[in-house]
Amino acid sequence: MSVEGKAKEAAGYVKEEMNEHGKSPESQKKAQEGRDLRNEGRVEDGKAPKTTKPGTGH
Repeated sequence: MSVEGKAKEAAGYVKEEMNEHGKSPESQKKAQEGRDLRNEGRVEDGKAPKTTKPGTGH
């Protein structure tokens, strides 16, 4: 597990969690950007990417 992968996953998680409950298109876009960053870190560490929609709690 790489430090960079863990950092990306953590940063993506925070960005996703901060924006997942917003109703505006901007909030949803930021939540998706967080999910994308989180998945990039997960893939770097050999984990499967998250495939559910941001804000679903999975």
